[in-house]
Amino acid sequence: MEKNGQVALIQSMSNDLEKCSACGSAASGWLDGNCPTCLMRLGTPLPPVEPLAGPLNSLATVRRLGEYELLEEIARGGMGVVYRARQTGLNRDVAVKVLLGGEFANEHFAKRFRREAEAAASLNHPNIVSIYEVGEEEGRPYFSMELIEGRSLAELVREKPLAAVEAARVLKTIAEAVQFAHERRLLHRDLKPSNVLLDAREVPHITDFGLAKHVESDGDLTQTGQILGTPNYMAPEQADPKYGPTTAASDVYSLGAILYHLLTGRPPFMAETITQTLRLVTESEPLSPRLLNPDLPRDLETICLKCLEKDPLRRYSSALELA
Repeated sequence: MEKNGQVALIQSMSNDLEKCSACGSAASGWLDGNCPTCLMRLGTPLPPVEPLAGPLNSLATVRRLGEYELLEEIARGGMGVVYRARQTGLNRDVAVKVLLGGEFANEHFAKRFRREAEAAASLNHPNIVSIYEVGEEEGRPYFSMELIEGRSLAELVREKPLAAVEAARVLKTIAEAVQFAHERRLLHRDLKPSNVLLDAREVPHITDFGLAKHVESDGDLTQTGQILGTPNYMAPEQADPKYGPTTAASDVYSLGAILYHLLTGRPPFMAETITQTLRLVTESEPLSPRLLNPDLPRDLETICLKCLEKDPLRRYSSALELA
């Protein structure tokens, strides 16, 4: 829920189009039919902004949603904005996520927004942020959830890499929570440091199930040619279908990418543009973590790099095995 770019749906379009129908950008420098301007939304931080104008975007004058009194904006992403709120009926502070308007106010994004709430609400685990209520107020879909008083892993590691033992502890806890979701046939598909929140006791909690997918079916919300995920932490098969379908192994890859970031202070792949980053994900091997942090135990480096294998079959067989 950090103020950075959350994943938005990327429409796949052919290179012979003059302009992207989603954002209007010229169709130059596209990667495999994907608009780079739209792809930038996948991983580019959004600057702090005031609530946008418009009946579905603006809460500048609407300070209540149902029984929730909105106190302050605490995060903003691709599909929604999160507020600290007071639930007056139970006299407690919660987080309330509201669907953004504008281009995200169509039925397709509304379905994804509702699915995020439904997916997380089905997972009762101490290291997964709890969903309390799903509602709608004057056309504004929203849901309330557990308020984690703390910072994200991304904020924590911004200062310096974590000690190896601490990084391993955090990753083990996250992996066990991911295994819990997998056992319930649910893939997260957007695991990254900004989607892991630390409470006052430094206990991690996974959030943002906006791209969660049931293993059996994704209904009409996944279409051929879409790129789903955040490039710096995305498994190769999420960036290029030639590597196979998205499976539990894809979340294992992302867990390895989180571990890499915790140990080195940077994701395994990063470049000047999202297009270049995607090419690195699919075509290059990550730099050895011990080259960036020589004090790392060799065994922990081995664990990290096994998660980041291009071939899903060469990774750990499950998040539990990783843990």
